[in-house]
Amino acid sequence: MDYKELADLIFPNAKPIEEYEKQYPERNLPEGAVVTRFAPSPTGFVHLGSLYQVVIAQKVAKQTKGLFFLRIEDTDQKREVENGVTEIVTSLKDFGLEADEGMTGENSEKGSYGPYKQSLRKDIYQAYAKYLIEQGKAYPCFCTPEDLEEMRTKQETAKIRPGYYGVWAKCRNLTVEEMVQKIKEGKPYIVRLKSPGREDRKIKHHDVIKGNVDFPENDQDIVIIKADGLPTYHFAHAVDDHLMKTTLVIRGDEWLSSIPLHLQLFSMLGFKAPKYAHIAPIMKEDGGNKRKLSKRKDPEAAVSYYTELGIPKEAVVEYLYNIANSNFESWRRANPDKSVDEFDLQINKMSVSGALFDMVKILDISKTIISKYTAEKVYEESYQWACKYDETLRKLLEENKEYSIRVFNIERGNKKPRKDIAKWSDVLQETEYMYESLFEAKKHEYPYQTISTSDKVKEILDAYMKEYYHPEDDKQTWFDRIKELAGSLGYAKEVKEYKANPDAYPGHVGDVSTVLRVALTGRTNTPDMYEIMQILGKEKIEKRFELAKKALK
Repeated sequence: MDYKELADLIFPNAKPIEEYEKQYPERNLPEGAVVTRFAPSPTGFVHLGSLYQVVIAQKVAKQTKGLFFLRIEDTDQKREVENGVTEIVTSLKDFGLEADEGMTGENSEKGSYGPYKQSLRKDIYQAYAKYLIEQGKAYPCFCTPEDLEEMRTKQETAKIRPGYYGVWAKCRNLTVEEMVQKIKEGKPYIVRLKSPGREDRKIKHHDVIKGNVDFPENDQDIVIIKADGLPTYHFAHAVDDHLMKTTLVIRGDEWLSSIPLHLQLFSMLGFKAPKYAHIAPIMKEDGGNKRKLSKRKDPEAAVSYYTELGIPKEAVVEYLYNIANSNFESWRRANPDKSVDEFDLQINKMSVSGALFDMVKILDISKTIISKYTAEKVYEESYQWACKYDETLRKLLEENKEYSIRVFNIERGNKKPRKDIAKWSDVLQETEYMYESLFEAKKHEYPYQTISTSDKVKEILDAYMKEYYHPEDDKQTWFDRIKELAGSLGYAKEVKEYKANPDAYPGHVGDVSTVLRVALTGRTNTPDMYEIMQILGKEKIEKRFELAKKALK
């Protein structure tokens, strides 16, 4: 008997691999085009580190007029969660990172290189496993879990490297006849790779990010087809990346140590291996030490966290560009209004060590991005978010649409736009003082600061409404009148006057403005007070000043 008969016995219905080679032709793409992919398992939420990989993979594909596809690696079906594929597809969509090809839903896909779900490609993997068996490069293994446990115990006792290799690979030296006999007897088996590697030999590899690395060759006879007929990740990824014509695999650097095995698989299958780029993980400061951002410990590890907070997708993506290339920040300063699509990402300039996660930076980027939105867009985005996450805000915006747009338009569209909103969950807190129902329901502390005695505060509020409030004033005239008010009550009309001779005045025009602002909003820090007054109007201003006076001690 020969290996071909053994292969026919194991996989009697598998097609010749030539049929699949014809079914998946070379892609019709321009020279230099890069084909990348995101290939997650549907085992839970999408991690920020995974989104980082997607941002890089999609960007590299776009820059080279290539293609980015989404493949679902669901061969470990014990770990799969319900609607796991939908979760992945939705997460990418939420961040504007839809794939050119691949899965579009739990059971839907686009593109002609599918199926893009590995559990639907069982016949393909078995065809290539059969091909390896025919060549004597793979074999059935009949070791039971008990056999493997006993072997591991012996290796640990002898302090020998664990694994199924060399003399420990009991089934690799069975004759074809012995293998056939065991199969005919109904003995359960899996299929293993017959590794030609030796641990005392090195392989040299050039990683696009890490540079030149070398490793011992792989000598482990790894499992390629499990007892359920499905492949292991290692084998499936090699077959799929070959057939789907992946040219660059971008993945986390926890996979770097698998390079000897993966290159060996490509070689034994007769495929050209793709290039590999191993991305350093996003790190987190924890008690003075750095560790990987963790799915288990850190809520910010889940990309849904940013959606729930209401951080715009552009801010998260821009933050990831920020940690991808150190020159991004200077590019952004030079091009404040350009789309990130115009940034030229250099994958070989990515850091080999992990960037430290920085929520402050994300929020800072987010503030800048939101500050450039139109008032209508701020309304629309915050309303869409509120429909899902904040019933109070949803009602408020729905009932006061035009008014809310005017509120969002304060200090917008000028050289230095307002930056009080970093996320949609800030909107209620940052604008509630503009809505009478919310303002009146709240007990205000009125933090007046420099001018805080009851008689002085009352004097400023009364004098302002009696003589200095003119709704038709333009902004300059409005401020000039506040200066006049300050001067009439003995305060310095200019801050510089006060600074030159502080003992001559009880305060300056800025302190008088603060009294007006605090009485009006209950806050010391708000966007432009002139615009706030224009929106509130005389009746509301008077009402608020009366409330403020009543609260004086």
